[in-house]
Amino acid sequence: MQSGISSITAAATALPSLAGGSPASTLSVGQGAASAPFSELLTYAVGQVDQLESQAHAAVTGLITGSGVDVHQAMIATQKASMAFELALAVRNKAVQAYQQVIGMQF
Repeated sequence: MQSGISSITAAATALPSLAGGSPASTLSVGQGAASAPFSELLTYAVGQVDQLESQAHAAVTGLITGSGVDVHQAMIATQKASMAFELALAVRNKAVQAYQQVIGMQF
């Protein structure tokens, strides 16, 4: 159970660096009592995934219309969006798995 939580924390920490930005200071991981709720961190991460997907869509559209976007730029943008989505999906799967383990506990 502890390894699942640590992998979720590591994934949540890595997501903003994929997007090229950093979360607000209230959303930083590992500040102890001053850290934001996990739900706010997930909301921020989903927003970053959406932003990367929008950038990838714009790059591909620019490539198709011939508005000066290189193939390399479009491929990098789509790969960033794909990796961010896969990471968000892995975090969701780990959270669901942890929830199922907690539900299955005998008290």
